[in-house]
Formats: sequence, structure tokens, C-alpha cells
Amino acid sequence: MFQHNVKKYRKAKHLSQEDFAMKLSVVRQAVSKWEKGSSLPDIQMLLKIAEVLGVSVNELLSRDDSSTEGYKKM
Repeated sequence: MFQHNVKKYRKAKHLSQEDFAMKLSVVRQAVSKWEKGSSLPDIQMLLKIAEVLGVSVNELLSRDDSSTEGYKKM
């Protein structure tokens, strides 16, 4: 969810991890960890990420239906 969405929206804005990190005032390694799913940003950073990417927090956290292999809707 989040890790896939943040990467997708970052790439849609044509931002490298380094450029994105600079806009957020974090190190590139933080962006890399978010995109790998090994860490999550705090709520204040989540708001800033959404603002920089021009999307809502809900969009960042929502499930992408195309990545739900094996997920059975009831």
C-alpha cells in the first residue's frame, strides 16, 4: 500500500529519491526505507509527503487494486 503508492506518485512527479528527500528535508535513505516498506513516516511527515506529491493522505494509504493478487473480496 503506502510503499507502492509513495514510489508511484514520486515517479509520476519525475522526482528521484534524492530530490524527493530534499523537498521533505530528510535523507535519501529515509525515502528508500519507506519505499521498501522497512519503515513508515510519522503522521506529520505523512502530511508533508502528501503535500509534496499533490495527493491526499488517503491516496497514499489506499490499497491499489492491481496489486492485490490473492486478495479475495467478500
